[in-house]
Amino acid sequence: MKCPKCHSEMEEATYGRGLVIDRCTNCKGIWFDTGEAEALKDKWMSEFIDSGDPDIGRKFNEIEDIDCPRCGKRMSNVSVGKQPHIWYEACNEHGVYLDAGEFTDYKYETIIDKFRDLTTGSRPK
Repeated sequence: MKCPKCHSEMEEATYGRGLVIDRCTNCKGIWFDTGEAEALKDKWMSEFIDSGDPDIGRKFNEIEDIDCPRCGKRMSNVSVGKQPHIWYEACNEHGVYLDAGEFTDYKYETIIDKFRDLTTGSRPK
């Protein structure tokens, strides 16, 4: 599979027993098949699959019009409900793509995120 952002080869990275994600060999963005990101979010030490440099990830995050590496359809740009500063690309049929550093950010809701919720009103559900 090719990276939807930089078109380099994706490599398989395994977490625990059998959960395999695809990570770009160049920009280190991560492709999660449907449900994989949510399954890994609460797993101990799962942030280590996000081995890329967040600064590089922010540069690649500027590329918004990308196609699903599975079906080739244009992906939607989506933000995380509790963390609206995180934007990722989603294919309704196959999964999501997060740039380097975004999965680690997604995994850890920070004090800043909680403060932002307090100052902007109720949390999206």
